[in-house]
Amino acid sequence: MMRKLRVMHFVTGGFSGATQVAIDLVRASSEKHSAFESLLVLRRKRQTPHERVEALRQEGLRVEVVPGAMHLATVAALIKLCRRERPDVLVAHGFSEHLWGRYAGWWAGVPHLVHVEHNSKERYTRWRLAQAHWLARRTDAIVGCSEGVKTRLLALGFPAAKVHAISNGIVMTPYEKASDLAYATREPGVVMTARFARQKDQITLIEAAKCLRDRGLRPTIWLAGGGNLRYQKKAQRRVHDLGLQDQVRFLGIHRDVPGLLMSQQIFVLSSHYEGMPLSLVEAMAAGCAVVGSAVPGIQEVIQDGRNGRLFAQGDAQALADIVQDLLTHPQRAAQMATQAREDAHNAYTLQHMVQGYESLLQSLSGRST
Repeated sequence: MMRKLRVMHFVTGGFSGATQVAIDLVRASSEKHSAFESLLVLRRKRQTPHERVEALRQEGLRVEVVPGAMHLATVAALIKLCRRERPDVLVAHGFSEHLWGRYAGWWAGVPHLVHVEHNSKERYTRWRLAQAHWLARRTDAIVGCSEGVKTRLLALGFPAAKVHAISNGIVMTPYEKASDLAYATREPGVVMTARFARQKDQITLIEAAKCLRDRGLRPTIWLAGGGNLRYQKKAQRRVHDLGLQDQVRFLGIHRDVPGLLMSQQIFVLSSHYEGMPLSLVEAMAAGCAVVGSAVPGIQEVIQDGRNGRLFAQGDAQALADIVQDLLTHPQRAAQMATQAREDAHNAYTLQHMVQGYESLLQSLSGRST
């Protein structure tokens, strides 16, 4: 029998969407009949939770954590791991991990390197971009987690022959009961599940809530997620300044996101930029009427007026207009929610994502799919 393909996934230990994608790919390779043997390597961050790392290990996944404070220490630790584990492929997820991961893989002689870009807008300085272009010549494949990210990669000058798009996907099992929970029976509230960060822009949703209150509408706003404590405090101050303390709920890291989503009618993702947001697909699978900012990674998933609504990023007034329309026209909102749920099941499942990556990795190694 042909031995399994050894794959090392290197990603931030901040447990972002990129981390979840890497975890899902490693988890899929742990299935009995998988042709892959995978190792998850996390770059330590200040907020890397030890209990979550241990939970993954208890689940049976192979997980290593390497230093993250200094780039040289990260690369050195990865080189050591590569020489010990001898992976056939190293998949480096996200910025700036894809730089340090590929440096280590190239230095250690890993046969195949893959760069996965998880956002349509990264902090590329001229020097960092030059490094990425140098590494691209030594990289087998460059993956954008959506067509929007692929377009951005091409605009940055990465070689078209190496650039692919593989959309993110989610496990649908937690949302199986969504079709039984009629839209009309749900609470007419608004939920946003996202880490607190300037990128995600919860403050625009908070300001939209103030616009709605001025019009006599007071839906409860549920904000679930951890992330940047400074930005979270900024959002809390904005709630206080606008007098919305009785309306906006800060939930922190929520242990039952599917249950939260399936209890509410409306989901909002007001990001300044995205790659392919898992939280949006989760809300679609949950049967919410979804609203998102018109940025790459969101606007290719939401078709305005068909399976959700789009608004100009940062425009609280426009967001309030859309939420008001959804609240006052629930039948139309329910139709879009039903369509969104069908689209999630048809195009954004974990199976679709895993098949895309597995086909790519098999082709790089010269094996048939």
